[in-house]
Amino acid sequence: MGTTHLHIDTRLGSSRERISSVDLLRGCVMVLMAIDHVRVYSGIPAGRSTAPYFFTRWVTHFCVPTFVFFAGVSAFLYGQKNSQKLPAYLLTRGLLLVVLELTVLRFFWTFNFHYSDFILAGVIWMLGWCMILLSFCVRFPPTINAAAGVILILFQQVFKSVPSLLPASWQPSFDWFWAFLYPTGHEGHAGISILYVLIPWIGVMMIGFAFGPLLLLESAKRKKLCLWIGSLATATFAITATAGYLWKPIQNGRPILYNLLDQQKYPPSALYLLMTLGPVIFCIPFAEKAKGKIAEVFLLLGRVPLFYYLAHIPLIHLLALGVNLIRTGHAHQPWYDYAPFTEIDPANRWPLPLLYLVFLIAEILLYFLCRAYARYKQNRPQLKILKYL
Repeated sequence: MGTTHLHIDTRLGSSRERISSVDLLRGCVMVLMAIDHVRVYSGIPAGRSTAPYFFTRWVTHFCVPTFVFFAGVSAFLYGQKNSQKLPAYLLTRGLLLVVLELTVLRFFWTFNFHYSDFILAGVIWMLGWCMILLSFCVRFPPTINAAAGVILILFQQVFKSVPSLLPASWQPSFDWFWAFLYPTGHEGHAGISILYVLIPWIGVMMIGFAFGPLLLLESAKRKKLCLWIGSLATATFAITATAGYLWKPIQNGRPILYNLLDQQKYPPSALYLLMTLGPVIFCIPFAEKAKGKIAEVFLLLGRVPLFYYLAHIPLIHLLALGVNLIRTGHAHQPWYDYAPFTEIDPANRWPLPLLYLVFLIAEILLYFLCRAYARYKQNRPQLKILKYL
């Protein structure tokens, strides 16, 4: 979704295979993302405690960390062929994403032009600004980016207190700006919903950039490192989350497993990122070996991430209007005037099987749309603008 399919010089090794693993995993989480966005339009709230609803939401937590991480990886790989062009590419691509979020995607989510009432600073906004920031960071070695990324993730709470260090007369204006970087606890922006702040997501992208060199290693060494890093991250999450729960149990009537898996996403805690990125990194060597028709589907989707993202929101929105029309006799477009923040009364929320049926229909249609676009893009290499999509 915020990245592009990259072809690395074959002198770097079996790079095509390695890039395919990134594309395949990215395609997998893009499919999971669609589940969550169908859930949004179905009216089913996040965080319900029964297993089918809980895990319908939980599996989608892998999406954004994977997008951001692989955006950093792809930036490094792009720089192997175009090191001089990389900063400008990240800067212009980032600006494009920010503009798309504020204009086209805002309309796709809501199907209205009441921009003064509601603007969303969502995942594409965040990806765009992180790319802009990364355009300045790529001048530093991957190790520096890795260290800075880890610090931003582990010590992110420090940023919450920054506005309070300023003179009182400065704080109102500074709070307005700082709220885009990290939540301050103060009243939000009128008409603007900040769903994704930049810290610590920029740290995740910087770590992805630092991870890129590992994908250029010899196959056996690359596999060993991915398995070790993925296992260590996942084990660290499991041990730390369990120890935290035992130290301070959560009394909410839910199973312990749900409380361990229900980590903070807005903004993402270190445990949330360990829980999601650990398994993804662990799966990279297996994704390299994936073959068959299903793997080809995920590869295709992962190679056109931004096109997929731009297509899937209006498609799901239209399908939701159609489902509502069939079920109730009315499309109920006002339910989605502030999407992805929807409030639908329980009587009109979709049952879970219907959610998955609409998801399946959407994915079939998206596959054919993405396949047609991929062919169009491949047959027109002279259209440089297509490299941004």
